[in-house]
Amino acid sequence: MSDTVNNTPDPAKLTAEAVIAQLRTIRSQLEDVAPLSKEQRTLVKNRLRKQTKPVVEASINVIGVLDNVSQAIGQPLDDVRQLQDDSLRWDAVADEARAFLKGIEGANLNRRHRLALIATQAYTIGTQLAKDPAKAVLVPHVEEVKRLKGVSRRKKAPPAPAPDTSTAPKA
Repeated sequence: MSDTVNNTPDPAKLTAEAVIAQLRTIRSQLEDVAPLSKEQRTLVKNRLRKQTKPVVEASINVIGVLDNVSQAIGQPLDDVRQLQDDSLRWDAVADEARAFLKGIEGANLNRRHRLALIATQAYTIGTQLAKDPAKAVLVPHVEEVKRLKGVSRRKKAPPAPAPDTSTAPKA
């Protein structure tokens, strides 16, 4: 018997709740996961624009030329190189996570599309069946769908402008 007939999920497939739990577990096991506010993100991105990748790499090379540079900035070259390597590796993680998210979003859009198609078919069939007096139980349901469709098509009225409460200088 197929899974769609007996409604038992495939044990090899994860449910949405299981994925959420696993993502939360992964997040709890990571260091330095700190979401930035929109303002913080903009500030950091603006600062990074001034430091291109070649400039950063050449500047890191300065640390290795003379120990005085490393001592002055308080960062050993090996630590800086490790930070550079970590940054590259986590860029790959971010790329993979974005691709994963896009896949999830695409799959859910397809689910919503299928659901909308099924709903449209149900409404169309229900509308036809509701014409039969023996199936009058469908009439209020079909009318409710029709009402909701009308409400969703209406344009929302623009908000009324706020009255001007400033006092104009008298001439």
